[in-house]
Amino acid sequence: MPQTTFTKSKVPFSWPSMPSFVPYRLRRKLRSKLRSRQSPASGLATLQTSFSPADTLRSLRAHRWSYYDGQYLILMIFGIFSLCIIETPGPLFKTFVATLLLTSLTLPITRQFFLPFLPIACWLILFYACRFIPGEWRPPIWVKVLPTLENIFYGANLSNILSAHKHVVLDVLAWLPYGIAHYGAPFVCSAIMFIFSAPGTVPVFARSLGYMNLIGVLIQLLFPCSPPWYENMYGLAPANYAMKGSPAGLARIDKLFGIDLYTSTFTASPVVFGAFPSLHAGCATLEALFMSHVFPSLRPLFVIYTLWIWWATMYLSHHYAVDLIGGGLLAAVTFYVAKAKFLPRRQGDKLFRWDYDYTEFGDVPEGYTYGLADIDADFHGNSDSDEWTIGSSSSISGRSSTGSISPIDEVQSLWEGETVTSHSDHEQSR
Repeated sequence: MPQTTFTKSKVPFSWPSMPSFVPYRLRRKLRSKLRSRQSPASGLATLQTSFSPADTLRSLRAHRWSYYDGQYLILMIFGIFSLCIIETPGPLFKTFVATLLLTSLTLPITRQFFLPFLPIACWLILFYACRFIPGEWRPPIWVKVLPTLENIFYGANLSNILSAHKHVVLDVLAWLPYGIAHYGAPFVCSAIMFIFSAPGTVPVFARSLGYMNLIGVLIQLLFPCSPPWYENMYGLAPANYAMKGSPAGLARIDKLFGIDLYTSTFTASPVVFGAFPSLHAGCATLEALFMSHVFPSLRPLFVIYTLWIWWATMYLSHHYAVDLIGGGLLAAVTFYVAKAKFLPRRQGDKLFRWDYDYTEFGDVPEGYTYGLADIDADFHGNSDSDEWTIGSSSSISGRSSTGSISPIDEVQSLWEGETVTSHSDHEQSR
């Protein structure tokens, strides 16, 4: 008896799409509400789980290169320069570190974390390599510039005034933000923003932190200035690169707890004469600006933390007030450039990252609303972009006067998740 099989009949033509008189923005918002009731999770929050390098190669082939990709050439130049001048550890260990980093960029599951981390890695390697830069390659050290500016701008040396009256309680209050919170705050802020901010915020924060510190170290190398502790120890006598660093007020913390942590660390600092700009002040300011972007109602708390660490830097005789202004300005410029171009906008009705079903980038134009009268061609084009490029165009979210919008009702790309600082966090792949 012959066996009968049943197959679906194929329609030789496609049904024409019915015209819709409902604006696309309104339809998108309705779909968003309906889907949010079905599942609280959003595809925007998805992280990569693939271990296949083929996914990376496929995305690179589909990538649309732009001038923003020049950042990786710059980072590569600094990285190669740093690895070449580093004397210890030896070539074997340096090759191992470089191989490990390249491998992490090849696997999608690790690339989503290490690609935004590249500027931070470059800054850390360059900072460590500074100890091996020959003195004859460096410019002369400025000893009198910062004290002179301090007196011109403020009429006195604020660092000396604040550090004149010492007490163990004040030492601990200054040590907590300067010696503890400063090093842990980036991790804490990243974890909090990963949960409570729009997807794509943490990579922008990571890149901003890395580039700000990288620029700060370059300024310190090209414009070396002595800190307040040098003036307290040597006056305004000329300085040279053979001099060791000093823990200044942190030496009292080592004595208080019977340890040798800050004395040995600051004595062997790679950048002894890096007073200007203060990267302690810059990091605190940048963290406060990003956290204020995510939690506007807590802005006074972040301002208090910033002022606290600013006071600590002067009380411990590590920076002049003009150093803090320089670090704060560097952080502010970095943040507002990122906010205007790459930082996802906060949506007041969203609490967790998983609540977002679309993201917008750039500053909100004056008078911008989601009303029916605001119907424009925000959704056009069909390009494949990814997290390799900051500011690349999106296959779904076009650039317009309202910034870019990335809905999730499309096929997700290989570059989705917490990987991007561009306008194309989550896009359709070919």
